[in-house]
Amino acid sequence: MSMLTPPGMGGKYRITGDKYPRMRRPRRRSKMIVATVASVVALGLAGWGTLQLIDVFTGGDKTASAADRTERCASPKPSAPAKALPKPGKITVNVYNATTRSGLAKAAADELKKRGFKIGEVGNATASYDKKVPGTGLLLGAPAAVDGSFPVLGTQLPGATTKTDARKNAEVDLIIGKKFTAFNKPQVAASALTALTKPAPAPSSC
Repeated sequence: MSMLTPPGMGGKYRITGDKYPRMRRPRRRSKMIVATVASVVALGLAGWGTLQLIDVFTGGDKTASAADRTERCASPKPSAPAKALPKPGKITVNVYNATTRSGLAKAAADELKKRGFKIGEVGNATASYDKKVPGTGLLLGAPAAVDGSFPVLGTQLPGATTKTDARKNAEVDLIIGKKFTAFNKPQVAASALTALTKPAPAPSSC
């Protein structure tokens, strides 16, 4: 055994003559470092590519887009047209009493006349409705009254229900019900009518 051979090492590690075994460092750590660096580079390229795609599809000018959007939102939107409702003076109301309280139809008709409505017939309700209107009142008229006379007359009597029939004229029947106590105060009714005829605000797209 050569004096250069460390104790306990023999066989292929035995040192003889002037040749020494080549002790190489493991390459595992260097491979992990290379893989890590490659991953970081790949992620960086992917992020850069994503930003480029965003610029392509958004026009690349985010500041300008935000400014345009703000300008559009700040611009006044055209309002929807106001509802074309008839004036109280154009509506003829027949007033019928479906309660057990006498004189109610005449008192209601007089009040509606003060508020500008035309008054037609005044009297007791027919057998079809007498004592059969549980609420404050029932508005009865042609189908065209649904978007015309009913909303206007309804501002005077809160809680009134509506029903259509086959009549050909534009008159509206007000059948006073069991829960009727009084009409809306004139100021409240006027405010409700103004709200009905106001132009509706246009929906915002912002």
